[in-house]
Amino acid sequence: MPLRNPIKFCRECGGATVYRVPDDGDTRERAVCSRCATVHYENPLNVVGTVPYWGDKVLLCKRNIEPRRGKWTLPAGFMELGETVAEGAARETNEEAGALIEMQDLFSMLTVVRVGQVHLFYRARLLSDRFDPGHETMEARLFSESEIPWDEIAFRTVRETLERYFSDRRTGTYALHCIDIT
Repeated sequence: MPLRNPIKFCRECGGATVYRVPDDGDTRERAVCSRCATVHYENPLNVVGTVPYWGDKVLLCKRNIEPRRGKWTLPAGFMELGETVAEGAARETNEEAGALIEMQDLFSMLTVVRVGQVHLFYRARLLSDRFDPGHETMEARLFSESEIPWDEIAFRTVRETLERYFSDRRTGTYALHCIDIT
């Protein structure tokens, strides 16, 4: 798969990198410094978030940033260094929706191969139906399943997670859903 943002310079010495299979027994092409031979690994990014619920409704955020500005999504964003997956999901929910939540179990894990991301969503019980969205969100609002603007959902990972959430809600049993989007 072609790289979207190839590494051109070494983070250790600033030398130019070349893409080749390293001499250490690796089997994949990596960015290798032509000066100091440092091997640079490129790994998927983690997107973390929640499925916040209040009774039979879920909280969605209308995006105020690109990509997909004006579309609806679950509160989520990139995990930061120094935090757990659950801490990152709670932080993103607070930043994007200003929602008070009680974190619950991991609900979905979606691998998005094309963009090199792994999306992880936790169920989260809302402790209030009042929200204070941050600058990345135009509006934060509760939706029942029949009210969700399905044609206005920003990302396939959010759609897949919501479909499984409402399906599990109907049965009363919540499972961990692992999905590969290729």
